[in-house]
Amino acid sequence: MDKQAVTSYIEANKQRFLDELFDLLRLPSVSADPKFAGDVRKTAEAVRDRLLEAGCDKAELVETKGHPIVYGEKIIDPAKPTVLIYGHYDVQPADPYELWDSPPFEPVIKDDKIYARGACDDKGQMYMHVKALQTMVDTGSLPCNVKFMIEGEEEVGSDNLETFVRENQDKLTADVILISDTSMISNDHPSICVGLRGLSYVEVEVTGPNRDLHSGVYGGAVANPINVLSKMIASLIDDKGRITIPGFYDKVEELSPEERAAINSAPFDLQAYKDDLGIEEVAGEEGYTTLERVGIRPSLDVNGIWGGYTGEGAKTVLPSKAHAKISMRLVPNQKSSEITELFTKHFLAIAPKTVKVKVTPHHGGEPTVTKTDSLAYQAASAAFEEAWGKTPIPTRDGGSIPIVALFKEVLKTDVVLLGFGLDSDAIHSPNEHYGVFNYFKGIETITLFYKHFADKKG
Repeated sequence: MDKQAVTSYIEANKQRFLDELFDLLRLPSVSADPKFAGDVRKTAEAVRDRLLEAGCDKAELVETKGHPIVYGEKIIDPAKPTVLIYGHYDVQPADPYELWDSPPFEPVIKDDKIYARGACDDKGQMYMHVKALQTMVDTGSLPCNVKFMIEGEEEVGSDNLETFVRENQDKLTADVILISDTSMISNDHPSICVGLRGLSYVEVEVTGPNRDLHSGVYGGAVANPINVLSKMIASLIDDKGRITIPGFYDKVEELSPEERAAINSAPFDLQAYKDDLGIEEVAGEEGYTTLERVGIRPSLDVNGIWGGYTGEGAKTVLPSKAHAKISMRLVPNQKSSEITELFTKHFLAIAPKTVKVKVTPHHGGEPTVTKTDSLAYQAASAAFEEAWGKTPIPTRDGGSIPIVALFKEVLKTDVVLLGFGLDSDAIHSPNEHYGVFNYFKGIETITLFYKHFADKKG
């Protein structure tokens, strides 16, 4: 690979690469909301078209029971190594819109950052791979075969991707799976994520009286579902930050002092962390650092809670129902189905007789840890060293990409999480953004991964 030719090509095409990404970001591909279904499909079609323009021999939409999967490939020589790219074109809902400084689906650049829903998660990071392919094709430097599997349901649990993967194992055969949907420590300290937490996501409903009641006539005599739900949720975590569900920690992997020390050796400024979030103090399980709490320990959080009257002004109502969405992040050896069952059993058990409780599982995923001694990881590390001038630090990420564990199980293939986002990019939040520098440096690093991977595969 001629590195100078690649660098020059990227430099000459920067504005075009940005314009194309902006076109994708303008499409509100919110998979969770049916009213955006048409836009989700338009986005899938746009990704397919961009893959063909980038040099794929073929690209197609694969229909599912939900949103389509985009599959594409560029096969230069069946005897050469094959890289399978996974990403997603769907995005989180942008609500609440009023908290955005600029419209979420009208991308803008401010302070060298691209502001839009999906800028980092995952359109910006996914599209780097499309542009890396085009760069290598147009400069005659592509050393591997490439396959793309870009889905439209990652933000709602990837329910239909598992079926596609299991039914298309031959089509998806590869020597490595490359995913850019994670973050680095910082641009000064590049890193590669080697661990992801799993996920159990449930919705709970607490029902009291058979209708909304006047809080003056019935208040104090009939249980208020919101009050009850609040107490139940509060009881799920004790004053030491430990989750109180019986059996929850039974299979949690306990790391050695040496492993914990390695995690805590990563650069981390606690005060800067607090300042960035506008908080005076951090919280979490007693006896663990912030890096450990988000990387190697499980957690339980309420993601939404509602019930009763929430409109303007006052309405003295005692509501019939209260609801909450709760997620639990899991660590190695915990299984999402088992944790969901433990949660359900416990939540029903702690409900007072004054209410009825319903627990509805939504989606889950398994935790995963990738090896740092694989050829694929070594190629990724070498690519960072060449592009950034620094050896990347292996880290564990608190987030979840449920499909990674499935890839390892079904495709028996190494996975490298080659992410270029930053924790400060506000993914899933108002004002999500992605650095312009990261976008272009990511494209460059990806091309170098191909070079080093091909060299190491011989």
